[in-house]
Amino acid sequence: MTLYQEFSLAAQTAFAGVDSAARDADLQRSVADLPGGFAKKVVSGRTYWYYQVKSPNGKLRQSYVGPDDESTRALIQRHADPVAKLARQQLARMARAAMELGCADIPPKHARVIERLADSGLFSAGGILVGTHAFLAYQNVFGVRWSAGAATLDLDFAHAGRNVSLALPENLTLDTPAAIESLQMGFIPNLARTSFRKADEPDFDLDFLTSRGRRGDEPVTVPRLNLTLQPLRFMELSLQDPMRVTLLARSGPIVVNLPRPQRYALHKLLVYGERPQAQRVKARKDVAQAAALIDYLLVHDSAEMAAMWVDVNARGPGWRKRLKEGFEVMASLYPGCDFAERIRRATAY
Repeated sequence: MTLYQEFSLAAQTAFAGVDSAARDADLQRSVADLPGGFAKKVVSGRTYWYYQVKSPNGKLRQSYVGPDDESTRALIQRHADPVAKLARQQLARMARAAMELGCADIPPKHARVIERLADSGLFSAGGILVGTHAFLAYQNVFGVRWSAGAATLDLDFAHAGRNVSLALPENLTLDTPAAIESLQMGFIPNLARTSFRKADEPDFDLDFLTSRGRRGDEPVTVPRLNLTLQPLRFMELSLQDPMRVTLLARSGPIVVNLPRPQRYALHKLLVYGERPQAQRVKARKDVAQAAALIDYLLVHDSAEMAAMWVDVNARGPGWRKRLKEGFEVMASLYPGCDFAERIRRATAY
């Protein structure tokens, strides 16, 4: 019994091409690739260029680009270059071709949100896409389609919180709520401003999470992101050592940060026992996602899976208890996968 089916070779090859091209474009991404325009200012007799974008309240927000020299003019020319526009259109065509061959895509309205947050700089600032959208994205990375655990309507993002400021440039500031408001999709923040909800789509939420620290469940505010994060127990497991992955949408590929799959899988088992009785459906979905990933990883990357299993068990009795609880439920729901014996063999070396 396996909980996944392999894509065709054509689909795997198509995604590899999109992923390579999208990540290369993302590495070269600059202000010239974003919607907006350039404005010239003369200060003390010298000419400077600024990039301006209209914010949700109608005001123009400007950021310094550089003096009126050759390199700045080249950047401005690139913004107007039809070749660059054609390159973006080609990426979108490649993404759609991969989807036609069977690669997994994300719904258009979800893609709008993720793309806007990517443009705002959230992923460059350490943001990580978690939840079921990460689980779906692993399909294209592995070249498989999951047979369970894929249904979702909400979007979950995570961030390391205050600690990430050590890794950010001093001049980097973001306005995440403004980026969400600019979508004009009707998202309304909750009282703590850790989640944004749509009144007409009660299951389509944007949740912003972080790891739980000494303050317990008290929300964590990150001023430089203008964002408040909800702490969750065990979230630090998913936040460590993220990976860059390309999502597919009809509008084109989007490069984001995701948790490492083995970390994501064990995190889902850990949180099974944390969910209240009213969330048993979500808890079962957590287990189904963990099962599919662990089933794949024990075949294709057993050393990494075993190392993470040992690591989590070494984190203390609370971690071991929750992992054991989630694992036993998973093993009972998928007896044909023989998870207990396979984990035993993988960790025996």
